Amino acid sequence: MAFTAKDVQALREMTGVGMMDCKKALTEADGNMDKAVEILREKGLAASQKKAGRIAAEGMAYAAVIDGVGVVVEVNAETDFVGKNEKFVDFVKGVAAAVAQVKPADLDALMAAPFGNGRTVLEEQQEMVLVIGENIKVRRFAFFTEGVSVPYVHAGGKIGVLVVLDTDLPAEKVETVGKDVAMQIAALNPRFWDKSEVDQATLDEEKKILMVQMENDPKMASKPEKVREGIITGKLGKFYKENCLLQQEFVKDNSMDVAKYIASAAKELGGTITFKTAVRFEKGEGIEKKQENFAEEIAKQLAK
Repeated sequence: MAFTAKDVQALREMTGVGMMDCKKALTEADGNMDKAVEILREKGLAASQKKAGRIAAEGMAYAAVIDGVGVVVEVNAETDFVGKNEKFVDFVKGVAAAVAQVKPADLDALMAAPFGNGRTVLEEQQEMVLVIGENIKVRRFAFFTEGVSVPYVHAGGKIGVLVVLDTDLPAEKVETVGKDVAMQIAALNPRFWDKSEVDQATLDEEKKILMVQMENDPKMASKPEKVREGIITGKLGKFYKENCLLQQEFVKDNSMDVAKYIASAAKELGGTITFKTAVRFEKGEGIEKKQENFAEEIAKQLAK
């Protein structure tokens, strides 16, 4: 029975095993998917097949500067306990090192990259699944080779932030500034870096909401349209302060916004510092976690 490239991809997704091993297994199984899975399991390559389908929404977000490259990664596991496991933490740091060395174009390229011990990142991930006994998954990464990157890891890996600054000062001199900004990003999770990045669709939606709110307020509804438009403009200023990093009140000193803090720090240090960009990864962000009903689970076990 013949098989296609899509069959190889499907087998890879089912088992987490590399493409070449999947192709060999399908060839040996004459295209039979179930038989191919069995072959891979017999070879010890797909022992983690069942685990691969389980939800991994815990784990660790990690940021670091490695050989001058700023890196931030998220690697997921099933439980918070494993996120603190020494072997798991070492694996996460190894993934970050692979990103810094290879500078992969996408996740597939990262998974095919050397981990540094004779295995690829994918093979090391499979090894972690077998050793730790949970579904482990490299989820996402970002890296920067230009500017000065400053990493910050919050609460042992709950949030990883990488801030990138343009500066004419030595990296060690701007580290405190970068860390302060990174902590602000970790705490407040701004939607935009600067008000100039807010798109028209977002502004239109915000104006629409504010207009409806005023129409539902008898005191506001009776005011002339020009007055209401002026109020909306004022409220949009508040929107920028709440949602845009550089316009937010600086957490450590609310007498200034983040942009003014960076400017004052640069002046004090005798150079220039400009916020370029940042990446914020929060572990499990956007992953739907399975809600366990423990009473139900125990009842199922007793019924067996």
